[in-house]
Amino acid sequence: MRDRAFRDAQHARLRDPHIAPFTGLIDELRQVPGRGWMPYLAPMYGGVHARVLSVFQDPGPMTYHSAGSGMLCCENDDPSAELHASLLAEADIPYRELLPWNAYPWYVHGGQRRVAAADLDAAVDPLRRLIELAPRLRVVMLHGGLARDGWRRFRSKHPTVARRLTVVETFHTSRTAFRHPDPAVRQARMVDLRRAFAEVAGLLNAEDVA
Repeated sequence: MRDRAFRDAQHARLRDPHIAPFTGLIDELRQVPGRGWMPYLAPMYGGVHARVLSVFQDPGPMTYHSAGSGMLCCENDDPSAELHASLLAEADIPYRELLPWNAYPWYVHGGQRRVAAADLDAAVDPLRRLIELAPRLRVVMLHGGLARDGWRRFRSKHPTVARRLTVVETFHTSRTAFRHPDPAVRQARMVDLRRAFAEVAGLLNAEDVA
């Protein structure tokens, strides 16, 4: 989002038909007592047409409205978004197939506090509402431990909805996932990320053929 014209164009499209239901949902969730601010979903994504729900941890600093774009977006100016965009391109998964989200969707001030179990519980109903707005969803990508934990909580409360979706688990794309001192471990994590994106691409392609 270094390109201000691109950022402004994305903000101008937040009420476009494919993304407007999610913009409205986020407007509502920003009013939940005790939770606070939440980034929008960039209109470059598929919105109601998306087939892949991509779940990360919690919104990073470059999603924040004052320091960054105010949106979840692969074009945000941070290494996690850059790697995510690179992996999507490598697997030939278009942005229009994606719906980005976080296990805890409210902003927690750049990691100044840890997301707790109670936070993940509070995020279950917003996730249900998000999924209801995207009838074409087929796949859920879970990036990291918090995403897996949040999905387990969602699955226990909404098993029928969860069973409709194929889950692909992998690592987060953030630098934190690659701070392990053993280079072999770091390499294995990157291999697993590439494996996961290739698996998702295969699932989408199989559905297209069918």
